[in-house]
Amino acid sequence: MIFSKEFLLFLFAGSIAALGNFLSRIYFNNFFSYSTSIFFSYCVGIVIAYFLMKIFVFKPSNNSIFKSSLYFIFINLLAVLQTWAVSLYLANSLLPSLNIQQNIKEIAHAVGIIIPFMTSYYGHKLLTFKK
Repeated sequence: MIFSKEFLLFLFAGSIAALGNFLSRIYFNNFFSYSTSIFFSYCVGIVIAYFLMKIFVFKPSNNSIFKSSLYFIFINLLAVLQTWAVSLYLANSLLPSLNIQQNIKEIAHAVGIIIPFMTSYYGHKLLTFKK
């Protein structure tokens, strides 16, 4: 088997959190700029992700809840920077230069959400929910 059960559960839980992230960005965009909406929606996504990862993906950690929460926040701050940078670059530079004119923000944000999956998985496995 190429992927472990844990990794597949991470992908599933992460996909649910990513959907919450994506949909909330569309909602937040009614009130805030695209850039600010990406940040707020990522916060929604990480709250969903934390609880799904803690309950369904990783075995109980040797870290205290406080320590695992700090690691979770740190890893997700790195991931939100990846998401934000990729989303803005695609929306403001690459996609327009490829003459893509429709749904630019949605395409850019979806790709931006996907980018940190691997770094987040290993960060959470090795630090946040370390056994």
